[in-house]
Amino acid sequence: MPWQHALRGDSLSWLLEPDVPGVRYLALRDLLDVSEGHPDLVAARKLAHQEGPIARVLEKMEPEGYWVKPGPGYGPKYRSSVWAMILLAQMGASIHEDARISRACGYMLDHALAPGGQFSHSGAPSGTFDCLQGNLLWSLMTLGCSDSRLQTAYEWAARTVTGEGLAPMTEKRAEMRYYAYKCAPNFACGANNRLPCAWGAVKVMLAFGKLPPAWQSPFTRSAIQQGIEFLLGIDPVTAAYPTPQGTPPSRDWWLFGFPVFYVTDILQILEALTALGFGRDARLRNALDLVCQKQDVNGRWLLEYDYTGKTWMSFGRKKQPNKWVTLRALRVLKAAD
Repeated sequence: MPWQHALRGDSLSWLLEPDVPGVRYLALRDLLDVSEGHPDLVAARKLAHQEGPIARVLEKMEPEGYWVKPGPGYGPKYRSSVWAMILLAQMGASIHEDARISRACGYMLDHALAPGGQFSHSGAPSGTFDCLQGNLLWSLMTLGCSDSRLQTAYEWAARTVTGEGLAPMTEKRAEMRYYAYKCAPNFACGANNRLPCAWGAVKVMLAFGKLPPAWQSPFTRSAIQQGIEFLLGIDPVTAAYPTPQGTPPSRDWWLFGFPVFYVTDILQILEALTALGFGRDARLRNALDLVCQKQDVNGRWLLEYDYTGKTWMSFGRKKQPNKWVTLRALRVLKAAD
């Protein structure tokens, strides 16, 4: 595998060890391309759902399909339904392996998705913003949800990027308009002083990487192209995207972690753009070089930020080689090869 030539050690074999079943399952699936029906992958997928963090998160789910408290599920961070869905998706959970995941997907669509396609922290259209829209679209699709309401959510996301068919936020009687957070085209966000938000853009582009071909439309194709040009109009390594203070979004941009919730890091922008087929774009070269530089002498990546104490479990010690982060890095290098 040519992408492995950039590694300083045999990190793939490390990921395939049985001590972390979830990582082993995803390494078999995503790095070795073991087919879905292969007995080894079937067994690994089942074990990943029965032992470890997937099982622990599902144990915390209420029978109706929500976590912590009923409703749209944005709060409290980072244990309520929104964050549970994102975490489950990042760990490789699937509705085909556990019926509780299907129930949770249905609950999320019933309580957090407005009729116009807006995922909302409040349940009302005005509670939508790009980070939430992108995270939940990506998560539900990754978990295996195929509900037709997601098509409406994709259409809304695309229109918010291009502005097609949306009235300004001041036209409050308009059927389709912008709101206080999702306030203007090109990923503009009220929380970023109405400037384009790179974090939100990455989440939306991640979601577009999961867009089924049958759901593609002129709106979604235009939005994808516009998102590519926004994110690659600036070298991701510099993170010189618009902010009110003119400073980079956050130092976390250069820190690799697991899971990835509200923040975005350079690995995630690479995850989004390689999934859309831009892994060989020369404008990503510096970002890919940075990923390679951050591996240790054994070809492993450190956990540089985490949510220990904020979510249900720890995924390793900070500043130590980490299988989940290494999995993320290897998937990016493979996708860009």
